[in-house]
Amino acid sequence: MKLTTPQKEIIKSDARFKVVAAGRRFGKSYASIAALAKFARFPNSKVMYVSPTYRMSKQILWEDLKRFLKEKRWVKKINESELQVTLVNNSIIMLRSADNPDSIRGIGLDFLVLDECADIPKLQDTWQAVLRPTLSDRQGHALIIGSPKGRNYFYEMWCNANTQEDWAQWQYTTLDGGNVTAEEIEAARRDLDERTFQQEYLAQWVNYQGLIYYNLHKENIKEMLVDNGSQVPLHIGMDFNVSPIVAAIAYQHAKGLHIFDEIEIYGSNTAEMVQEINRRYPGRRIFVYPDASGAQRRTSANGVTDHLILQNAGYKLKVGSVNPAVQDRISSVNSALLSATGDIKLTIDPSCTKILKCVQGQTYKEGTRIPDKETGLDHFSDAVGYLVNNIYPIKRDYAGRSQAPVRRSTGSTS
Repeated sequence: MKLTTPQKEIIKSDARFKVVAAGRRFGKSYASIAALAKFARFPNSKVMYVSPTYRMSKQILWEDLKRFLKEKRWVKKINESELQVTLVNNSIIMLRSADNPDSIRGIGLDFLVLDECADIPKLQDTWQAVLRPTLSDRQGHALIIGSPKGRNYFYEMWCNANTQEDWAQWQYTTLDGGNVTAEEIEAARRDLDERTFQQEYLAQWVNYQGLIYYNLHKENIKEMLVDNGSQVPLHIGMDFNVSPIVAAIAYQHAKGLHIFDEIEIYGSNTAEMVQEINRRYPGRRIFVYPDASGAQRRTSANGVTDHLILQNAGYKLKVGSVNPAVQDRISSVNSALLSATGDIKLTIDPSCTKILKCVQGQTYKEGTRIPDKETGLDHFSDAVGYLVNNIYPIKRDYAGRSQAPVRRSTGSTS
């Protein structure tokens, strides 16, 4: 495993606590493995890698860590169920998760890697009450690393590292890591909105407080001539609720997607929504991008699932087994509204007043990146998100690791 110059700079630093903000695919995993090995080379050491979840720890590091240690012939014993490796010098490397703090409490550590820490919901409590105490009796060191996600406690740690004794900070872009070409990064710039690109690839501390769909401008609100010919298919984003059930109706054109109609029905169900769509647009080819929960949910009295009602109506469903990650869905809408390269792929007719009210008004809960659902502005926003994310998904491939679930189509747009 050959380390890059930035990775070497981090690992060779004498600072006890190192805080690194890095863009996607900078090489955080390899840097973590090298740092773990550096401390584990001393006999009887205890070192630990912690990520937000057990699954992330296993997916991000486990296989690469085992391969690295086997190549060096350091392995004495591997415990697959515990994600733990005992080395020939009796040092132990453990992988744990922040969502299971009881598996960490009481362990004295010589070194700790805290990875993807911006994704840990209660990072301050986890660090102060659980992780920091594990380093006290052995005077252990820590590498705290992740990609920025708003100005949260990770941001505070990074800022404070510049002023505290025995702490150090670094900030590297994706390009600095040397694992992603400039061409791929430019492709990502075209696909993402400016704020998301700055955060994911430039490792900038973007403040996400306030409006969720910050890229909606007057250029996105416009009238367009709608071809109501039967050969032009409709694309409908749908959010299932009894009160209200909503649909955002659009068509595709050469330059993007135009939402030109909206349906909101209170005290209703999917069967009645189908009736209303057919009344307005009889004989049309229709593709629906619904809430994935509709595969099990039943809003109609006959007990048939919402998805099956749509399919029985002759609609083509474009939906996965689970909904896309909320932040991916939000990013896809912001990118379609205005990409980092200035492209507009999403427009909304001014007559769609309810959709505009939701997209213009929905905010995050104060101090978080969790959408506020208390205002009732989430239904149409979600419907638009399901639609846009499917047609213009965020291509995490450029970052090397997809966080969005795999989508399975039940119909074709051809």
